[in-house]
This record gives sequence, C-alpha cells and structure tokens, in this order.
Amino acid sequence: MTVWHEETGSGEPVVLLHSGVADSGMWDPQWKPLGERFRVIRLDFRGHGRTPCVADGPYTDAGDVADLLAALGLRQVGLVGSSYGGRVALELATGHPGLVSRLVLLNAGCGLPPTPDLEAFGTEEDRLIEAGDVGGAVDLNVRTWLGPEADEPVRTRLAAMQRHAFEVQLAADPEPERGRDPIDLTVVTAPTLVVTGGHDLPYFRESGRHLAERLPDATLLELDWAGHLPSLERPDEVTRLLGEFLS
Repeated sequence: MTVWHEETGSGEPVVLLHSGVADSGMWDPQWKPLGERFRVIRLDFRGHGRTPCVADGPYTDAGDVADLLAALGLRQVGLVGSSYGGRVALELATGHPGLVSRLVLLNAGCGLPPTPDLEAFGTEEDRLIEAGDVGGAVDLNVRTWLGPEADEPVRTRLAAMQRHAFEVQLAADPEPERGRDPIDLTVVTAPTLVVTGGHDLPYFRESGRHLAERLPDATLLELDWAGHLPSLERPDEVTRLLGEFLS
C-alpha cells in the first residue's frame, strides 16, 4: 500500500510528518513558503486525511514513510515531525540514520512513560469515544492541543481534521494493527532542533528536555507562547524557524 502524498518545489528534500490529531493539511501555512526553497513532501498516515485505514497485516507508520521515500528515490532528507509525527521521525532516524540529514521535532513524543496529565487526557478521550460522543472528543482534542495563539479558523480547521480521522478509523472493520518501531536516541546522528511549547502538556515539555539531553547533536528551543501545535498557532514564525534550520 502507498500512503497519499504530494510534493512541491525543488532543491534539498524536506518531509513533513503530521500530528496524530491532524493530517497533512496542518502544513498548509508552510507548504508554499518552504516549496520556494526546498523539494517538500507531505503525506497522510493511514487513517488520516486521504489515506484509508487499511492494511493486510501489522504495519508501522515509520515503515510506510521509509517505503514512500524509497519509491521516490530519496536517499537523504530533512525531516520535520509534529507531535506523533515527531515520534515517527525518531523511529525512522533510528532505523535509517543515514537517511536523515536534519531533524526538527515539534513537541514530539519519544516513548517516555505517560505522566498524569497525559493519562487524564487519554482517559477522557476514551470515555467520550466509547460513549459515541465523537463531537465531544473532537472538542477535547482542540482544547488540549491548541494554545492561546490559535485563532478561531485554525480551531475549526483542526476540528475538521480530527473529526475526519475519528470517523475513518472508527469505520474501519477490522481496524488495522499499527505497531511502533523502536527509538534509540544514541544512533540519531542528524543535527536536531527540539521545540517545546510553554502552554503544552507537561509530558511533552519533559519529553523535549529528555530529547535535547540525550540526542548526540540537539538544540532545545522553548517557545513560551506556544501550545502543542506551534506551526498552526504562529505559522509565519515557525515557517521562518524551519527555513533557517533546514538550510
């Protein structure tokens, strides 16, 4: 199976990996500006955006990305991962360290044990989904993952992406078995920019500090204004940040 993807621009390749609450549309603000400087590729993980929720057996999102990049003939890329997409980027960089030239992690998870704040979110989301309240689960995600800088159109757009993902995944019968590839921070050799948000959950701020301390070549950037999805909250500022680091 090939995940849905598109590309724009020319130059050094850069791959954008979306958050689990969104799809590739979260990169709309960065798409054209980055395409003026790089060959930019974005994709939808299975069960998000325009990629269906199907599989012949167990799979991993990092494996899907690796297969896509091989099909495109790309041997080295810059990776930008937001939240869950950041975790996928770390899995890919672990399994294929020579593939990644530069790495940007925006409030990425890295497999640390869940803290009470993340557990509370997961419990409430599960309760709403089990009760059939998809709208309530969507609202919970928008409230949790967008910081105070996000305006109403951004909140509406994120809600639409999350609702679509819920509906596609809940309709899958059976739902595919998605696995996770291992993460070994000691083998991730690419220069890495680790970004955290001052309004994000403590779990992800702790994860960012953990990554910055243990990755061999990492810089930590703490954005005091940001929530969990800074590329949507202050898109122009994050676009500049990405362009500078990826260059």
